[in-house]
Amino acid sequence: MEVFDLTIIGAGPVGMFAAFYAGMRNAKTKMIDTLPQLGGQLATLYPEKYIYDIPGFPKIKAGELVQNLENQLRTFHQTYCLQEQVIALNKEEDIIEITTNKTTHYSKAVILALGNGSFQPRKLAVENAESYENAGIDYYVPDLMKYAGKKVAIAGGGDSAIDWALMIEPIAEEVYLIHRRPEFRAHEHSVTKLHNSSISVLTPYVIHRLQGEGQLDTIVLQEAVGEEQVELAVDSLIVNYGFRSSLDLKKWGVNSTRQGIMVQSDMQTSLPGVYACGDIAHYEGKVKLIATGFGEAPTAVNNALHFIDPKNRTQPMHSTSLFQ
Repeated sequence: MEVFDLTIIGAGPVGMFAAFYAGMRNAKTKMIDTLPQLGGQLATLYPEKYIYDIPGFPKIKAGELVQNLENQLRTFHQTYCLQEQVIALNKEEDIIEITTNKTTHYSKAVILALGNGSFQPRKLAVENAESYENAGIDYYVPDLMKYAGKKVAIAGGGDSAIDWALMIEPIAEEVYLIHRRPEFRAHEHSVTKLHNSSISVLTPYVIHRLQGEGQLDTIVLQEAVGEEQVELAVDSLIVNYGFRSSLDLKKWGVNSTRQGIMVQSDMQTSLPGVYACGDIAHYEGKVKLIATGFGEAPTAVNNALHFIDPKNRTQPMHSTSLFQ
């Protein structure tokens, strides 16, 4: 059997950076992910969406960030096992067995960078909504130009819904933002930009009925508390009600809560040799941002390597020294 120093489960942005950093420490590294590509939710759900919490970038598209991380990964040889779902972890003496739906992998230490797990969009609970999927209703936005010159409605009240509305506004003929409450669950700066834009904000309304022969062309809204109805002629409806995560950690042998996997300050979980970083890692005061995960990744890597061999320093040289 081939044994790796580190196996990183999860190939989202934090897992990708952890793999790169492991390369800087000369660790033999493998990555496992359920998706067919690197990048996690950023690559799959919203590659055209801007991200605002990456140091050094006032804003950067999710797809561009993933591409930059891929380029960074090419600095070192990496082994990827994509479209594999991890089922269980078992520690046998100095080796951790990682059982997937395809095979068994062996590693001296493991880093869990699972994000929010595998995900499915929260669907629109309106009669006939399913029949309009890919015929007017979208839950993913892989290509912004699809909405150029179109009348677009966006349903949702969080950061993603507002970000999509602001990004589509310059290219669409008309943009509507529909939310069932007057208040939005988004960053204050984004909400200010929204109210200073040409986007038609429709609150507090819910989607009551969909119309169109084979292709969505009309949305009927109704007051969240009341009887007033509004009809909108649209070409597309983007539903952004968030995503359901399906992550079952019961067979993984690590202590977890609804908030995530409990970790110590060195990012170690309750299972020796298994560390976590990114959104899945939980500790008191945790702020779930990509930037936070980028900071946790080197901590997880350095302490995992120290676990493998206590002679490995947990505080290595700085990158400026490594690449001189």
